[in-house]
Amino acid sequence: MLKLNALRPPLSRSLSLTLHSDSVSPHRNYATSMSNKKLLFRQLFEKESSTYTYLLADVSHRDRPALLIDPVDKTADRDLTLAKELGLKLIYAINTHVHADHVTGTGLIKTKVPGVKSVISKASDAKADLQIDAGDRIYFGDLFLEVRATPGHTQGCVTYVTGDGLDQPQPRMAFTGDALLIRGCGRTDFQGGSSDQLYQSVHSQIFTLPKDTLIYPAHDYRGFTVSSVEEEMLYNPRLTKDEETFKSIMANLNLQYPKMIDIAVPANMVCGLQDVSAKPAEAFSS
Repeated sequence: MLKLNALRPPLSRSLSLTLHSDSVSPHRNYATSMSNKKLLFRQLFEKESSTYTYLLADVSHRDRPALLIDPVDKTADRDLTLAKELGLKLIYAINTHVHADHVTGTGLIKTKVPGVKSVISKASDAKADLQIDAGDRIYFGDLFLEVRATPGHTQGCVTYVTGDGLDQPQPRMAFTGDALLIRGCGRTDFQGGSSDQLYQSVHSQIFTLPKDTLIYPAHDYRGFTVSSVEEEMLYNPRLTKDEETFKSIMANLNLQYPKMIDIAVPANMVCGLQDVSAKPAEAFSS
């Protein structure tokens, strides 16, 4: 269970971080317009499941603490190598939800980097070192992510939003998982999904953020890398509709059963923990 940190702002629980990691990304750093240069940000891609993994670190902090959002098992070594090359100390490997289309890299990362904590929402009922709730804050150095509950794709979906404050990155960044995709959204027909919930989640928890907030989803299938709250409020072909029209759209998608779901969901309910004979942890320590 998480414990309150008396040194942090009231009414929020905090996670403290420590870190090691590796990987290489062709994507630009979209956070360069922020008012301070504390945040190192990398967007990484796994092509088979079209999954984005995000690496964030506080490079102004002495320990250069970092975290990974939605790592994939197949690219865990890449991500750990990148973190090591950048001189980061990986503390957290966190998931936005229990994925059905790939196995999370969280468990594999834990076998290679001692001390990394796995994180997932308590509402997901999945196993992790730390289970978070809406309103919690995940600190890495002096930066933090705010946790917002955004169920609908699954019951346990959350969105991680960079902090609001003069010492936090600007514009803000929202890591929306499958709740909000670029010009789309996650399906709602399995894993406790609900189109009613998803519509309410996006409109109350994401579309209420500042309009210049950058949207970074867990997947993209058309080559988009980033959007904004304002863009999705104007151009998202599903979520710009009224709720009844949205529910009708979602009920008539007729999507195929995910080919990885029978493997991915059971594995991801234990945060991808697996018995692997991989490279020794020392190879990835910073």
